[in-house]
Amino acid sequence: MKILHTADWHLGKRLEQYERTTEHQMFLNWLLSFIQTNSIDVLLVAGDIFDSGNPSNEALKLYYDFLLQVKNTSCKRVIIIGGNHDSVSTLNAPKTLLQYLNIHVIGGVPENHLEQIIPIQNQHNEVEVVICAVPFLRDRDIRLSIAGESTEEREARIKLGISNHYQELVPPILTYKKQGTPVIATGHLYAAGAEPSDSEKEIHVGSLGQIAASQFPKEFDYIALGHLHKPQLVNKLEHIRYSGSPIALSFSENEDIKQVLVIDVEKGKELRINKHEIPVFRKLIRLKGNLNELKDKIIKITEVNSELPAWLELQLITDKFEMNVQEEIGSILSNKPFIEEFFLRQIRNTLVKSLSDQVDKAFELADLNPRSVFIKKCESLNVDDSTSKELLETFDLAVNMMEGAKQS
Repeated sequence: MKILHTADWHLGKRLEQYERTTEHQMFLNWLLSFIQTNSIDVLLVAGDIFDSGNPSNEALKLYYDFLLQVKNTSCKRVIIIGGNHDSVSTLNAPKTLLQYLNIHVIGGVPENHLEQIIPIQNQHNEVEVVICAVPFLRDRDIRLSIAGESTEEREARIKLGISNHYQELVPPILTYKKQGTPVIATGHLYAAGAEPSDSEKEIHVGSLGQIAASQFPKEFDYIALGHLHKPQLVNKLEHIRYSGSPIALSFSENEDIKQVLVIDVEKGKELRINKHEIPVFRKLIRLKGNLNELKDKIIKITEVNSELPAWLELQLITDKFEMNVQEEIGSILSNKPFIEEFFLRQIRNTLVKSLSDQVDKAFELADLNPRSVFIKKCESLNVDDSTSKELLETFDLAVNMMEGAKQS
């Protein structure tokens, strides 16, 4: 039996104002083809199906169209868990209907914990593998709030709660383990020893504490994780893995080699884990330097290796805000149709003083009025005089409007 592990699709994701729908559709088309070509039996999606708890109609269509098409492939079971970006109610809404298509959705922790344990049978009606489908564990799932507890106590309680949740699934699977049946668990969390990308947002549980690899029960033969977008092992352990996101969700992921993982399961034998590279549908390119260096680097780009035109992030290192750079770069790129959009980030090369550094030691920051604080903030950012004057006029106007609103 072959099981495919993927995660963090983030359907509906934008890069600033730009849609990623075309890239996601191309990935899902590729995935359907891969499943059929490689005779995949079970598909595991380890959370963050959507980028938002309130996905757009377009994102929902991508999702349901895929599920409708996957039943026509070799895949006999689909198991989907909720991630921190997913709405439990949105994922669970069609749950009963999808079960008729052998699609199991665990949007959040069910009242009956045993619903997370899904035995998978082969063509001879024998249980060949058991999936412990654990979704993203929200605060209410793993702990009770305790008034007055410290940050350290809360962190320890969360770690213990996550570990206990997995331990509670061990007794029901022991019968299968005695029969030599492999058990695969899922999770959507931040495991200690893993490396996040810039695009990972802090999550409530993950920002407080990272569960260690040793806290997962040893009875699990493989742990299919979601949440981190970079494909990787946890603590160099082959059986605990993040599949990563299928497309680069930000420029910080531009050098990641995206992949899906295929687990070959054979009763009584060790699992075989193979990674398969996902094609790059749109190349994200990140360049950094001063203005002349950036221009030279752009000129040297003669082609990109992706089906869709590339998007370019330019990190301009500068001592002060540069005017008209957008037009200059646009002029150079007008002769490069294989680059569709560019994103300019101006990064100051000077050390920015904090407000506290600028305040005389004789008085505290709290002693300053809002206008003085705003002026010092402009100074800390090296804003030139003309721009500073315009900003100050706008600030004064905003303050007057707020004062007027208070009096009305």
